[in-house]
Amino acid sequence: MSWLDKITFEDADTWRREFGTPCFLYDESALRAAAEAAKAFPAAYGLTVRYAMKAAPNANLLRCFRDWGLSFDASSLYEALRLEAAGVPLERVSLSSQQLDAGFADLHRRGMAVNACSLDQLRRFGEAFPDGRVGLRFNPGLGSGGTNRTNVGGPASSFGIWHASLDAARELAAEHGLVVERIHSHIGSGSDPEVWKRVAALTLDLARAFPKVETVNLGGGYKVARMPGEGATDLQRIGAPVRELFERFAAETGRRLRLEIEPGTFLVANAAAVLASVEDVVDTGAEGYRFIKLDTGMTEILRPSLYGAQHPIRVLRAREGAAERDYVVVGHCCESGDILTPAPGDPELLAPRPLPEARAGDLCLVGGAGAYCAAMSAKNYNSYPEAPEVLLCADGAARLIRRRQTLGQILENEISVE
Repeated sequence: MSWLDKITFEDADTWRREFGTPCFLYDESALRAAAEAAKAFPAAYGLTVRYAMKAAPNANLLRCFRDWGLSFDASSLYEALRLEAAGVPLERVSLSSQQLDAGFADLHRRGMAVNACSLDQLRRFGEAFPDGRVGLRFNPGLGSGGTNRTNVGGPASSFGIWHASLDAARELAAEHGLVVERIHSHIGSGSDPEVWKRVAALTLDLARAFPKVETVNLGGGYKVARMPGEGATDLQRIGAPVRELFERFAAETGRRLRLEIEPGTFLVANAAAVLASVEDVVDTGAEGYRFIKLDTGMTEILRPSLYGAQHPIRVLRAREGAAERDYVVVGHCCESGDILTPAPGDPELLAPRPLPEARAGDLCLVGGAGAYCAAMSAKNYNSYPEAPEVLLCADGAARLIRRRQTLGQILENEISVE
């Protein structure tokens, strides 16, 4: 039984009265268990686990992972600055960004590692730091993902230096006297051990071209099972053949490379849920659907509308016993795409679910909401405020870690021209 299954109506109603709904709930014990599992990833010659903070960037979560021995991956300069503000030493931060803002130079001087993600980024790094040390992110020509939108490798992806540009990258590095110390690749989300083995082999082949590389970063993208019956990545299963490849590389070259991985979803997805209230229950007749309307939706959980992603949903009621009925669960936005129960992989198609008979005032828990939910929402659509975040601590306390946004905060950057 997961932490989510243990939550009772009484628990949830207490949090509703204290924090309001909708609100995010993060379970500290589940976060720590995921961090320990990531740290056990098979590695031949040392391992660095970098939390991909884009998944959920609340400073309290960052400090938890910092204290549990993790390092960090930043996907923008703003994320790197946010890590520093949360108390993370820059020496534990690596930047891999589509946009290399000018401020990267100051953070690099103060300890942040940089992976150049294009030839132009490599040129700009070399101009700022001649004879410096840099990482290179390559697109190895292979991708993986549940949808095209979560696939960040292969010819349809702009992420990283295309593998056929290897010689151009070597020439640029030599022109600026750069030491390439890290090779990075990331292909997207998936769980196929054979795909991971192929990507690791391709990435190691790239590392052969740079004799001073000390670290190979294989990214993250480990799939989690949010719903019953979904497949999940077994880190030990995908890691074992990768470790063997590193050992074989060492035997052939004498170079013992350190492994880095960058889990995001794996660490936080199933460690959080959105607590919501049932606002209304309506139907569209015998030939239509029954709908549960929540006070949450794409303003907190955009993934179903964007990808047709599936999230577990529990209806919590004060009364005992309930017959199940088929419901489409929808959000509160004036938007036909604000659906929490689309068909798997198809945000255009409704997929009713059997749920206990619901009434206005009941509570719902939408699980699997730790990754790319608070961090990637349609915030302020219909002027709904940003939802609060709550950490359910291992000592049993529920602590507010982000306040609910106010209307004044939504309006504060508007400038009147009257």
